[in-house]
Amino acid sequence: MAETRHALNLRARATRAVTAVLGGRALDAVLDEDRAQHGRHGLVEELVIGTIRHTPRLLALSTPLLKRPFRKTDQDLQALILVGLYQARFMATPIPVAVSEAVATTEALGKPWAKGVVNAVLRAAASQDDAGTRDDPNHPDWLVARLKAAWPEAWRAILAANDERAPLTLRVDTVRIARIEYLHRLAAGGISAHAHPLVDTAVVLAHGTPVLALPGFSEGLVSVQDAAAQLAAPLLAAGAGDTVLDACAAPGGKTGHIAQSMPQAHVTAVDHDPARVARLRQTVERLGCDTRVRILTQDLVANPLADRFRRILIDAPCSATGVIRRHPDIKLHRRVSDLTPLRLAQARLLDRLWQNLLPGGTMVYATCSVLPEENEEQILAFLERTPDAREEPWSFGAGRRSRAGWQFLPGESGMDGFYYARLVRHA
Repeated sequence: MAETRHALNLRARATRAVTAVLGGRALDAVLDEDRAQHGRHGLVEELVIGTIRHTPRLLALSTPLLKRPFRKTDQDLQALILVGLYQARFMATPIPVAVSEAVATTEALGKPWAKGVVNAVLRAAASQDDAGTRDDPNHPDWLVARLKAAWPEAWRAILAANDERAPLTLRVDTVRIARIEYLHRLAAGGISAHAHPLVDTAVVLAHGTPVLALPGFSEGLVSVQDAAAQLAAPLLAAGAGDTVLDACAAPGGKTGHIAQSMPQAHVTAVDHDPARVARLRQTVERLGCDTRVRILTQDLVANPLADRFRRILIDAPCSATGVIRRHPDIKLHRRVSDLTPLRLAQARLLDRLWQNLLPGGTMVYATCSVLPEENEEQILAFLERTPDAREEPWSFGAGRRSRAGWQFLPGESGMDGFYYARLVRHA
């Protein structure tokens, strides 16, 4: 009996978390809050992340079966149906088991009156074929349309990659420990991993592992960072004595990489959000480079710096359409109306920070987007209006050359969707 109550409480936890995300909160923040309150639990995280990853499809299956929408105060029942449907369709849970567990969880939610509707909707939804005739029932229509236009040969592969679980990829501080040595330490701890074939600081774990269980994590030997994101610091190519600005620095992974790989560079890391700056500080402290990084809380467009730099990294605010497999709530929260404000913010950052770049200096513009309007089109427009800017082309063993810059699509060589352009200011 106690075991049964425990299982129901776990499903109620997952349901409450899914309800919060459906209500507009960020998935990562909701999971962090749940872990802080209850501790980490694999089943809860599987149910929450998996349900959010497939929410559009699950909604399309279940919503038409409701006689009327749930009231605002009963959105947890909508979430409960989605969690049960995820179990039945993606966790190989037998339909009768998934239904009975969801029905029983109405008690844990304090809504036993809903047993009948949860039973009827979930049983019917779990038994039917996939939803509708749309190109992809698991992504918003606006995103599917843009991907089809931008990537006519690859849009289906992008959508499929978005629905996969992303690998856990680490960046090794190779100044302090060789990658092969760190792989030996992982193996000694019973953690299976392999070296990324294209990024010489990257290690890919075979299975998800709590970060605090990783050898050397607390001491800053490794960071969780996708292999594509690990290319920013090498592209910046800061040298000894160079002044470096990381202009959109939080949560600090790229800042730490720059500071660790070039200890003699003078790094300034800036973000406008005090809460994000707090995370940035925590990151560089864990990595042991906080004494080498100047951290500022500042809006660099509204309140620009007077300093000039040899190297500037703009990890620009964007639609994040390249990292949906890591942040599946993007499919629920991103709107097509977000794109114009994001494009304008990117252009303002480019124009303002170009004035902080020394002649002969290098600027790297990066996004985790796969939309050309935020990437190559943004850079082409910048080059057109900026006479002393030129692109410095580069290439890599994965991804593809754009009209300006280099684009990675989600899943290519196990990497996230990322875009980079390297710009040089004429001396």
